[in-house]
Formats: sequence, C-alpha cells, structure tokens
Amino acid sequence: MTRDESSIELDAWLQTAPGRYLLGWEQARIDREVADIFGFHALQLGLPELDGLRANRMPHRWVATDSLRLSPVLPLPPRVASEPAATTAGASAPALHCEFDALPLPDASIDLVVLPHSLELARDPHQTLREVERVLVPDGRVVVVGFNPTSLWGLRQRLGGARRSIGLGRGRGLFLPAAGDFIGYWRARDWLRLLGFEVEGGRFGCWRPPLASERWLQRFAWMDRIGDRWWPVLGAVYMICAVKRVRGMRLVGLARHDWRTRPRAAAAAVARRHGSTAPVVRERSDA
Repeated sequence: MTRDESSIELDAWLQTAPGRYLLGWEQARIDREVADIFGFHALQLGLPELDGLRANRMPHRWVATDSLRLSPVLPLPPRVASEPAATTAGASAPALHCEFDALPLPDASIDLVVLPHSLELARDPHQTLREVERVLVPDGRVVVVGFNPTSLWGLRQRLGGARRSIGLGRGRGLFLPAAGDFIGYWRARDWLRLLGFEVEGGRFGCWRPPLASERWLQRFAWMDRIGDRWWPVLGAVYMICAVKRVRGMRLVGLARHDWRTRPRAAAAAVARRHGSTAPVVRERSDA
C-alpha cells in the first residue's frame, strides 16, 4: 500500500464515528500540552486533519506531510470545536511536503515537534525519530501520539487481521486503518530514551469499546470518566511528552552576557583552623 493510499484510507476512517471520537480526544489533549511551550519554530509531521499547533503561540508554525495528497481539515465534534483554542491561528499554518526520515531542516532549528500517528505511518520510524532529535534545539519538546496495541481497539484490530488472513469475515475486517505498524507505549518511550530524550509524562485516552455506531459510542461515554482511574493503560490511544536533553549544555535564557563587562565577584576561600573541625570562610577578591 502506497502512502497516498494509506492517506486515503486514514481520511476515510477519520470520518467515521470512532474516528471523530478519537480525533476529538487527541485535539483536546494536544491543545493543553502545547499551549505553554514557548519558542520560535514549531512543526507538525503528518495528519493534517488534526491541527496540533493551533493552541501554540510560536510565531512560525508548519504542518508537513509525506503524501502528495493534502487532506482537508475535518470538522471536529461540537464540544472540542467550541473551545477557546479553536479560535487561534494554527489552522492557517503552511503545508510542507517532505520525507519524515530526511527532514530538509538544519540541526537544532525547531523548538517543538508534534507527531500525531506519524511514527506508525512512517516509512522508517527509527530514522524519523532520529531526524526529530536532530532538528530539535536543546530542551526542545516532542509530543508523540499513537494507537495503543494493548487496548480493546488493538485487540479488535488483531482479531480482524487474523480473520482476514484465513479468509473469514471479510465484511468484518479491520477496525482501525490497515496501514502502518502500531508502536506500543513502552516501546516508544524506550526509543525516546535511547536518543537522549527525557520523558516528562504520558497519558492514555479513549476507553470506549471499538464500536462503529455513534449511538452506541455515546452510550459507553461513562467508560471515559472512570477509565483514567481504573484501567488507564487500556486506552485506545496514548500521548508521550518528552524533552531533548544535551549533556553538558544548559540554557540560561535569551540575554547575552559579556564576561568582560560583568563585575568580578569576590570568591570565597575555605580554610580550616588548626585543631578545629569547623571551616572558616574568608572573602578573596580577584581584583
């Protein structure tokens, strides 16, 4: 299956009842995570149906896709579309076409990267994540969103794949899009840590059963209220927020200080009296 075919299949699935339900949860959660991330340049890789940068206030924001077919932004559920973040200018971010495993960006040039199901649909997820690490500045943020293979939705997907492989239940095939390889939550965390990222937190969502009917999905809305407390790891989707750490480097802000113009502070010399265990601090001037 080509990437254009995968994009068409994903677009069609996002217009279904479970697709709109999933898209609404992801939009609301990403809005909360990126709202307070500051910098100058933000990038979203893939899934243009979701505006992952609309709540962010960076002056330069881009949405990149690896498919020549650009999908229109789908309408969100009324509850999500009515939130204040929906009025921001993120939806007008320009679109870029590039390969995710070979980003045409210089090293350490991006402050925030959002990956909504990008690793699952990427040609080379390992190289894609390495490229994200390369273009991020020190202390830059990355937000990864993916399907949880250990959820009820993941189980339904595996059962559908098994039935399809033996030629049974062709009308009851896969529940989720067939394209891509779902990457588990702990596996994604390990990949990030191997690249030097510090995982700040993770979250699961969408605990309703894998049902295709809007009416039945609404009947099981109570599962979202208790799923986060009683069975969080069974959510159909997960989100990981991580920070790029560079050993030996620390950001001290935007102000530039010249060592030649700074006043010389007095250094403290520590001595010890003879026969005493208490240290004595003496002020020493470098002037």
